[in-house]
Amino acid sequence: MIRGRITTCDHKIFELPELLSWDVRYTGSVPCDSYKVTFSYTAELEPVLRRAAGFTLMDGENVLLRGIVDEYEIRQTEDGLSGLLAGRGYAARLLDNESRAATYQGAALRDIVRSHVTPYGIPCDRTADISSGAELYTVAAGSSQWKALEGFCRAYGNFSPTFDRYGRLWAAPEKIGKTFVLSDSNSILSLVKRENHYGVLSEVLVIDKTRNQMHRACDQDWIDRGGQCRRVLYTPGQSTWAKMRYTGAYQLAQSRAEEETVEAVLAGGFLAFPGDRVELNLERTGLRGMYRVAEARTRAGADGQTTALTLRPV
Repeated sequence: MIRGRITTCDHKIFELPELLSWDVRYTGSVPCDSYKVTFSYTAELEPVLRRAAGFTLMDGENVLLRGIVDEYEIRQTEDGLSGLLAGRGYAARLLDNESRAATYQGAALRDIVRSHVTPYGIPCDRTADISSGAELYTVAAGSSQWKALEGFCRAYGNFSPTFDRYGRLWAAPEKIGKTFVLSDSNSILSLVKRENHYGVLSEVLVIDKTRNQMHRACDQDWIDRGGQCRRVLYTPGQSTWAKMRYTGAYQLAQSRAEEETVEAVLAGGFLAFPGDRVELNLERTGLRGMYRVAEARTRAGADGQTTALTLRPV
């Protein structure tokens, strides 16, 4: 049975009445996981909702999502009384809080986590063993705590940190979840494959005018397929050759990150989570191959439950 639990600002826990509907979106990163639930309402819940700070969605004793509370509503209509609770996953704590400007030399990722994550009560399940070495890592004024963390992970580990549905940070390359096969025998309600070539880069020129250096990064596969889209980037004077190469490769990879997408809507709830792998074996459409779950969204109401998966090639 799916149920909701509120944690108040004074650390008290209240079970919500029967849930009428839920809409839960998992991304594992940014934009944040998010949720919206409706429930039967009674007047005794009003002071609880005013103090609501955290929310946990559960299936029996299994946690489906932990997050913060962004808003609530109390509704009175001809159908009766109901309440609505909505919010985001714990990545929101890092997005909502701004970092002070800072410069690190020889910093390890664990130092970045200690300064920019730990103060917000977010547990870290794993921290990759990476550091900036002799280089300076700068957090610009106005950066969010998330940007401070992700920028370091991108620059020195070539990965983006993720959150699991328990609200724990995984500051390491993506953790691969379960793998399952999606075939014509599954309860597929709809399926769309989309390939968008707009903005896919074939070449990036990274130029450091101070050092009079230039690096050219190319996506030969895309060039062979007829792609022709170049960008020129100018880096700050302190950029190293390694960073210049990383920037070019990073821009190419980012431009192709959402080139191919498969969107599948399946009957049932909470069937997959970001990081899971889906092997497509669909004879009717001819789609085959291994994909990762980039986003999973479960919705439920009077008409039952569905799970919408956004899949991208591994």
